[in-house]
Amino acid sequence: MTLATDALAGGFVEAPVQSAQAFREILEVMARPGMIRRVSGATPPAPLSVAAGTALLVLTDPTMRLHLAGAANCPAVRDWVAFHIGAPLSSAEEADFAVGTWDALQPVSRFRIGQPDYPDRSATLIVECDQLVNHGPALTGPGIQTATWLNLPETAAFRVNRGLFPLGFDTLFTAGDQIAGLPRSTRVEAI
Repeated sequence: MTLATDALAGGFVEAPVQSAQAFREILEVMARPGMIRRVSGATPPAPLSVAAGTALLVLTDPTMRLHLAGAANCPAVRDWVAFHIGAPLSSAEEADFAVGTWDALQPVSRFRIGQPDYPDRSATLIVECDQLVNHGPALTGPGIQTATWLNLPETAAFRVNRGLFPLGFDTLFTAGDQIAGLPRSTRVEAI
């Protein structure tokens, strides 16, 4: 397999520092659903955002199966993943992580939701968005004092996902260098 020269660029320059900082921000957004933070360090090829590339560098490795959905499943991204992460590419049904737009990830019901004795054996979806703003359906639950808001692509799938708790998938939303989290434990108001 020959990697394009562009695939060699775009990783962390100071991996220990940048990955620790990004991991801390990802933990924050998962602990406080709806909070929007900034992450940096990666410069992945288009169509991946800085935040999606950074999340992939921090959260995936050669033991994690990765599904690239829609436009994210292109030679430049596949080469970048192969060089910087080494994560094996997989079908949606077998993926530990998946990245793409909300439309490209459909139907989300095909992703793993864990098992009663191992709820952690579920997928994490990295959803590429045009923008992230604290406006939209109300979010309540663990990590949220009263309520917060986030511009979700829809509410129905996240309400169904919450109904599966403690099973279900977890979601990171990315736009540019911004990232927000929506764990399966979060209640999403219907619109």
